[in-house]
Amino acid sequence: MILSCPNCSKKNRLNAAKLTAAVRCGACKTPLTPIARPIEADPALFDEVVAHAVLPVLVDFWASWCGPCRMAAPEVAKTAEHMAGRALVLKVDTEKYPELAARYRVEGIPNFVVLKAGRVVAQHAGVVPAARMKEWLA
Repeated sequence: MILSCPNCSKKNRLNAAKLTAAVRCGACKTPLTPIARPIEADPALFDEVVAHAVLPVLVDFWASWCGPCRMAAPEVAKTAEHMAGRALVLKVDTEKYPELAARYRVEGIPNFVVLKAGRVVAQHAGVVPAARMKEWLA
């Protein structure tokens, strides 16, 4: 997967299976892991993370026009920050990637799916607080 450095914006290639290891930016040496923010996922990145991540993955299916999705965004960001090193948070834009939403039968957004070892262990439609998302990932 490709991850932009939060400090210098350089793109760094990371192995999705090794996201629990200490990884630094190749240019400025800023720590890239643990990942403490939601990652915008396209189908290739999504499939790589789901197939190789050893951590639980929370997927936020959303769209930019969706008011409840915008309300949920800060809670999703809090979850990513609080669960850094213990879980990954992906955001999937259902307008850009409807095939990913269809794969998980997402009919209403925001919709949250928790995956462990590539399998769905929880799914919920509607806005929830970060505390609830953290419970799903525990």
